[in-house]
Amino acid sequence: MSRAPVRANAGPGPRALARRLRPQAAVLGAAAAGTLLVAFRDPNEAGHYPSCPFLALTGLYCPGCGMTRLVHALAHGDVGTAFGLNPLLFLLLPVLGYLYARWTVLGARGLPMRSALLTPAAAYAFVGVLAVYWVARNLPFAQALAP
Repeated sequence: MSRAPVRANAGPGPRALARRLRPQAAVLGAAAAGTLLVAFRDPNEAGHYPSCPFLALTGLYCPGCGMTRLVHALAHGDVGTAFGLNPLLFLLLPVLGYLYARWTVLGARGLPMRSALLTPAAAYAFVGVLAVYWVARNLPFAQALAP
């Protein structure tokens, strides 16, 4: 009896690959479901979504204000409106897309996610940018940052 030759770099089988990519599939599924929901239920109409609790309590915009309407605008191809609703998130979307793609490719290869974007220094810098954005979008001279 002879056995079939085994390739040296055969890689993982389909089941092993599917198991490795479960977290990425879950994130993609949740993002797609959320986008579809927001695409079909207009956040600009009252009563479809709860309002921002920070805005309701203080009358000030938080860094996330405008995110739901941004997703709705992007789902309908209105890029200009999307940028105007939350410029910070709009500019972060390509970075988030890159990180997701990298996570997926490395996950498929069975490698851990390491990135210069995911260091403590980068996290502190992001928190600093977020704090400045939070304050700036509520100042009278920076109304372009408000949703």
